Amino acid sequence: MRFGRSASDEEPREESGLALKLIVLIALVAYLIAFVLENRKQVSVHFVVANSRVSLIWLILLSIAIGAVGTAVISQLNRRRRRRRH
Repeated sequence: MRFGRSASDEEPREESGLALKLIVLIALVAYLIAFVLENRKQVSVHFVVANSRVSLIWLILLSIAIGAVGTAVISQLNRRRRRRRH
């Protein structure tokens, strides 16, 4: 009967966990590189008074940034409204 784990029992788990994290990180980096390369073509953006041509990846990133800022602003407005009620 063994009541405790020895240090040698933990090493294979730590190594396999590290290897899994490394594989996931490499896959994520490869996906991000492929995402950027696939979305680098030029697209036309039509504003009310002007037109512009930009890379699609910049348009995607700008949309994400606008969404994040909008979410933060709405969250802050909701917190202020709740504080005023109490």
